[in-house]
Amino acid sequence: MAEKADVLLLGPAMPMIVEGIDKNFTLHKLWETSDHDALIARLAPTLRAMAGGGGNQPNVDGAFMARFPKLEFISSFGVGYDYIDAGWAGEHGIIVTNTPDVLTEEVADTALGLLICTVRELPRAERYLRAGKWLEKPYPYTKATLRDRTVGMVGMGRIGRAIARRLDAFGVPVVYHSRRPQAGVAYRHYPDLIAMARDVDTLMIIVPGGPSTRNLIDMKVLQALGPNGIVINMARGSVIDEPALIRALQSGTIMAAGLDVFAEEPKVPAELVAMDNVVLLPHVGSASVHTRNAMGQLVIDNLLAWRDGQPPLTPVPETPYPPRKR
Repeated sequence: MAEKADVLLLGPAMPMIVEGIDKNFTLHKLWETSDHDALIARLAPTLRAMAGGGGNQPNVDGAFMARFPKLEFISSFGVGYDYIDAGWAGEHGIIVTNTPDVLTEEVADTALGLLICTVRELPRAERYLRAGKWLEKPYPYTKATLRDRTVGMVGMGRIGRAIARRLDAFGVPVVYHSRRPQAGVAYRHYPDLIAMARDVDTLMIIVPGGPSTRNLIDMKVLQALGPNGIVINMARGSVIDEPALIRALQSGTIMAAGLDVFAEEPKVPAELVAMDNVVLLPHVGSASVHTRNAMGQLVIDNLLAWRDGQPPLTPVPETPYPPRKR
């Protein structure tokens, strides 16, 4: 029987991932080791595969990957993989996979739920009832409604299209900003984010994290959105300049925000927690048992494809298959 390949699991992961790797490979848990450097030094000469993305991951930059001269494959949990320098990986013949598609509909559902909760103040209204205030007087009419809003999508990838499809069913107009027009997308494209923010009153943010989108939504964008503006962030906390968002909400520069992600999770700024015009979720975009199991299985299936010499199921764009030669 052939010896099982080593796989370094970079951080804590759901049980099915741990069990799936342990069943099919020789599993090494980096986060459970008191001496990370000793484990890395032992594995570095021969290690060919890693898995990660569940939380508390090390920064998998070029310097980290360079410590493993035989590294071929990184199977990452989640659609986002900004903790990995995928560009460096691609340039050095390393394939990186993520878990798209299986979470698209779940995240789109959550995005619509967060949008409606923010626009119609539903969590605030529930708190009002629970506090017994309805016995005293009715909850005030909400200032916002979806009936007269236009949603500007910041990003129009798989999840963005699924959100837009739902907004179509709600009768809400959609436009979008991305670096270039998306093939097969009929919505109006804005090459300039500020121009789109001026023309809409709701921003739905669903772009990848990483250096290229860091603080993309800054005070200039928020000012362009204006006092009726609502911001919904389903992307990464890094995409919004969080201090600028707090100032904009406090000053009335924009009306409200709905946030599923934050700059330093799980820490949420006290200023956001204190505000009634903000709906806060603990990064639950894809967090159902059904969807997380599908994501976890895709992590395993990508590793099994690599082990068996088959093409990766979901390589990220920066690391096309077959890999570039080193």
